Amino acid sequence: MQKILLDTDIGSDIDDSIALAYLLCQPECELAGITTVSGEPERRARLASAICTAAGKDIPIYSGTGAPMFTKQLQPRAPQADGIAAWPHRADFAPNAAVAFMRDVIVQNPNEITLLAIGPLTNVALLFLTYPETAGLLKSVMLMSGNFFNRLDMPISEWNVRCDPFASRIVYENQDIKKLYAVGLDATLQVKLSPEEVHRRFTAPVLRPVLPYVEKWCDCCDGTVTFHDPLAAACLFDPALCSFARGTVEVETANERCGGITYFMPSEQGRHFVAETVDTARFFEHYFSVVN
Repeated sequence: MQKILLDTDIGSDIDDSIALAYLLCQPECELAGITTVSGEPERRARLASAICTAAGKDIPIYSGTGAPMFTKQLQPRAPQADGIAAWPHRADFAPNAAVAFMRDVIVQNPNEITLLAIGPLTNVALLFLTYPETAGLLKSVMLMSGNFFNRLDMPISEWNVRCDPFASRIVYENQDIKKLYAVGLDATLQVKLSPEEVHRRFTAPVLRPVLPYVEKWCDCCDGTVTFHDPLAAACLFDPALCSFARGTVEVETANERCGGITYFMPSEQGRHFVAETVDTARFFEHYFSVVN
């Protein structure tokens, strides 16, 4: 059993909800809490509550910071929270309560908590700045973050890093984290489902509150659903889903136009492990064996 603390910007891209559904169904996961980050964090917390309630789980949920460090807000709203009125959920979320909650969970469970961060890293950076002892008390950190091997047409910044590059830099540069893993676009862009496959396979009860948003996502985007965040979550329970390269990650913050670009330098002495390859078929078999 793994104790997971989830930090998420659920309510923007659809994959956060799909990742939360996986964690709620994963029998080896003890979800110690959920914290929300980025614009309208209280509404993001309500959406997380609706999914947890649909799964029959009572998980501590706390809303965090809504604004990034030193940069403009790129996702001010949580559009997927617009339609949760039809689903039972909590609505009484105090603002800016996430960081203190994260600190309490980590201190009360030293060397047992894996922090899974699948949104902008503002909450996590504030945690490490406000309570510096917490980084060294974590078992490990898993991020959905970055773009490391330049396999796309041009170097681009991954969205979570781009939304708060300064927070990302603070987290990657922390020297006290024992193990830091990052699953970036190099791997996640290989795990996609067509609209037809989505409609056929999204049958689990835990996914019902997000099905309308899955439909809208398929309509407004290119028709596919990319499992960015679920891949990062699943790697915690099946590490063989991805191969990881060891090295050091640096985050661009000096150049505003290039802010959020991540640079990976391979090294046997590096403190970071980034996903290099992914077994796509194995991932989907694993995900839908858990979420069913």
